[in-house]
Amino acid sequence: MNPTSPPLRRPFEIRGWHVLAGVSAFFAVVIAVNVVFMVLAYRTFPGQVSVTPYEDGLVFNRRIADLEAQDRLGWRAAVSTSPREIALTVVDRDGAPLPGLTVTGALRRPATEAGAVVLAFRETTPGRYLAPVSGLAGAWDFSARAEGPAGGRLTAERRLTWP
Repeated sequence: MNPTSPPLRRPFEIRGWHVLAGVSAFFAVVIAVNVVFMVLAYRTFPGQVSVTPYEDGLVFNRRIADLEAQDRLGWRAAVSTSPREIALTVVDRDGAPLPGLTVTGALRRPATEAGAVVLAFRETTPGRYLAPVSGLAGAWDFSARAEGPAGGRLTAERRLTWP
């Protein structure tokens, strides 16, 4: 070695400050990405699902009570479709048809409120109620409510599909 030549440098070595800088940079990137995602999420959905949450909760509780009362009655409904009508058959706990019910119903699209169809049911045979429909295609959410003369109620909901 020559006294005037510069000392030889060793190849690159990872030192403590390199590790500190790498770990700090990693966590800084993770925190920055999380902050960006939280800001974007909050701007698109501030958390308010309903403007009347208390009233919605009361309606939900009434719905639960109606379903429990329906279970105690033991009424069951079966729905069948054809291109021109919807048939709703209502039976009691023992499978006997339930005549004389007042049945109301509706069809709604699963993804939109537009195009709802109100159904007018009429009793054709004891326990069998028909509603005419026309020009339906695709998936529809069916809901019907049957009320008996003595006060019993049944709510039926199904997803129906027409070709």
